[in-house]
Amino acid sequence: MSTSAIADPVAFIHANTRLRPVPLVPEVSLHVADEALPLWSKTEEELGEAGLPPPFWAFAWAGGQALARYVLDHPDSVAGRDVIDLASGSGLVAIAAMKAGARRVTAFDIDGFARQAIAVNAAANGVALDVSGDDLLGGPHPISAQTVLAGDIFYQQDIAGLAFAFLDSRAAQGARVLIGDPGRYYLPKDKLVQLATYGVPVTRELEDAEIKNTGVWTLK
Repeated sequence: MSTSAIADPVAFIHANTRLRPVPLVPEVSLHVADEALPLWSKTEEELGEAGLPPPFWAFAWAGGQALARYVLDHPDSVAGRDVIDLASGSGLVAIAAMKAGARRVTAFDIDGFARQAIAVNAAANGVALDVSGDDLLGGPHPISAQTVLAGDIFYQQDIAGLAFAFLDSRAAQGARVLIGDPGRYYLPKDKLVQLATYGVPVTRELEDAEIKNTGVWTLK
């Protein structure tokens, strides 16, 4: 099943989230949930399907917040460029890139709810994004970009390996690669250079601290 099984996914998002400024990036507001588990359960009930992925799209994760802050503070990293936002989730980083002057941003996420949330959040922030469900980690794709952004992608071993291979291949083609990550276990720090550090306010329901020290990294 997919979000199409719900009569109005956009109404579902509006009914189960609130539009709020992002703590570290108040220039951007997102539709976020108060709590993760009730929303997760409600999503499964609405779709009549168990075992769905967590609602990553309904929260401003630490890596995304740090990366969005960095992009807004360093607009030269995206200004006038075609940009890819990998595993976009809420669309936070993609929205920040557009606000920082990117020529075009494509937000990629294989989760149908995320793609709906990205569109809703982009509209709430007055920016236009391209949104795609293509799996960039599943094989080669012809889309080109001068900057590739990836927030909080290194949380699982298999995904982390595929993500690094994708980012490395884009860097080899000349793209600027920027990663936001709070030090997840599978972050390959030995292959990266840290550009900035932020103390990011997050929820205890999702993280092990109320402030996560979060880095922005690029490839060596």
